[in-house]
Order: sequence, then C-alpha cells, then structure tokens
Amino acid sequence: MSDRFATRLLKWFDVHGRHDLPWQHPRTPYRVWLSEIMLQQTQVSVVTGYFQRFVDALPDLPALAAAPPDQVLALWSGLGYYARARNLHATAHRCVELHDGDLPRDFDALLALPGIGRSTAGAILAQAWGDRFAILDGNVKRLLARYHGIEGWPGTPTIEKRMWALANSHLPDSRLADFTQAQMDLGATLCTRSNPDCAHCPLHKDCVAYSTNRTASLPTPRPIKAKPEREMHVVWLEDDTGRVLLQRRPPTGVWASLWSLPQFEAIAARDQWLDAQGRIASSSELESIEHVLTHFRLSLHPLHARLAAPKPRLGDNDDHRWVARSELATLGIPAPIRRLLESTS
Repeated sequence: MSDRFATRLLKWFDVHGRHDLPWQHPRTPYRVWLSEIMLQQTQVSVVTGYFQRFVDALPDLPALAAAPPDQVLALWSGLGYYARARNLHATAHRCVELHDGDLPRDFDALLALPGIGRSTAGAILAQAWGDRFAILDGNVKRLLARYHGIEGWPGTPTIEKRMWALANSHLPDSRLADFTQAQMDLGATLCTRSNPDCAHCPLHKDCVAYSTNRTASLPTPRPIKAKPEREMHVVWLEDDTGRVLLQRRPPTGVWASLWSLPQFEAIAARDQWLDAQGRIASSSELESIEHVLTHFRLSLHPLHARLAAPKPRLGDNDDHRWVARSELATLGIPAPIRRLLESTS
C-alpha cells in the first residue's frame, strides 16, 4: 500500500503539483525553514507576498540574526501568531552562535531550536536536503485520516502517534522534497477540509473514507469549546503634529513585543491615564473592533483623542514612542490596530 501511495502521489505531483513557489527557487535551507514557519497556521496564498518581502530585506540567516527585532516584527506584521517571528529571530541567533550561521542538518539539533517541532524539522530536512523524514501538518493529518479511515481527533496523543507511524511507512526512497510538497499540495487542492475533489484524487481507489462515504466526517473534528470573550479599551492619541503614541507590549502575552495603542481593561483607568497626558483638544469614541485570537475573542473599544499644544508630557522611551504616520510601516503592529490607524489615512 505504501508503494502505491507514494508512486501515485508523485505521479500526480509531476503534473498537478505546485512547482513555482518562491521558496523553491532557489531551495535553500534558510528559505525552506522560513517558508515552513510562515506556513504554520497560514495559507500559501497569504504567505507568498510576505515571504518575498522578508527575503528581499533579510536574504539569509546571518542577515536575520543581525536585524533589529522591530524590523523582523514589521516584516511579519499582518501574518499573525507573532511568536513565530520571535522564535524565528531567536533561532537565527542560536544558529549563528552554535552552527556557524547555518541551520543544522541534524534532526535533534533542529528540534532543539525555538519554534521548530517534529513536523517542521522533518519538512526542513526533506525539502532542503532530500533526507528521509516524514511530516505531519494539518494537510497530511487530513490525508492520512481519510486514506486509512482513522477515527478520533488527530490532536490526541494516541491518534497522532498512529499517524506518525503511517506517515513514516509511506516515505519513498527518493524524491523526498517532491513527496513532502506533494502531500501538502494534495491536501490543499483536492483533499480539502470541505467538499474534497475525490474524483480527481490519485489515491481515491485505496481511500477508506471515499469507499465508505466518510470524507465529510474524517478527520474527526476537534471537540468544540466556546472561546471566552475579553474586552479592552485602547486610546488612539495624536499630538498637535499628528504623531501617534504607541506603546510596546510586554515580552509575553497577547501581541508580545509589538507596538500597539495604549490599552486598558476599564474605562476609568483609560480616562485617568488620558487626563494625565495634557490638555485634550478633542476626543471621540470609535466603532468597536471584533478580533478572534487563538484562545479567545477580543472586543477592542477605541477612543480617538487629539492633544492640544503644548507638546505632550509623555516622551519617547523604551515603552512609549511618538510615531509619524510615515513610520508606521517600519514597526511591528498588530493587524487590527494597523487597520484602525490606516482607516483615516
């Protein structure tokens, strides 16, 4: 079965696979690693533009290691899941310190680096060097669950262990980079989460889900838990020259280390802080913003305020910064905050 799986998949890939992705030309360890980190939780169509801008600015691992954190976060801004960018930067520093400025061609050494798990390490080794390692991302989990008729949510340790064994059993002896890409491509284009195109799938003759009419129920979905809701008040404060006050977020938690608007849990705290900044020329409540994060839903309630002369009392420091509109693109800013600031630009 494993021979048929790999052979049919590679034959399909040669004709229908994606061969023009930017990280494939040239296919270097750095570019493969960067693409794999960007593709976590993010679709290819979104990643391609970000990837090209990133490598144009930081073309190799030493350049990434030497870049200031704000530049890395600015290049990442809008992709979300910002821990990925911080881990990327930390890994670059580690590779300069421990691996002569290169990614190591060793599974355990890769696994020890920030932000690189088992599947990502396998993807880097298989695609950058053609080494025989399996991957188990969301596309592959869906593919294996249907092909083998595996019941149970793939996120549980027991099911995941079984899938790793199957993923390894299907590995061909050669063309590991193509095989890795083929699995991801099939999952993204034919074996999709909803309405899979089974008629054109090269594996449907042996697919248990297809033969038993269970493609809609496999893989077993994650148990649904209602996301808690949080509310936050933010102040869009401008000085008399039109500069915006930004505040550096703490190094941990939501939007860690990004520049955002000053935020408060209560209106009273917001108003007390605003009163301390100087004479307010005008202020207005703006429409609330709903933003879904990984673990909760966030309702942002913005207040737009303008300071009158003289200059604001709060100057630039490590935690606060007055920024001209033209400078916003150079900073890592959460996507909903950036959209808010650009809404009247």
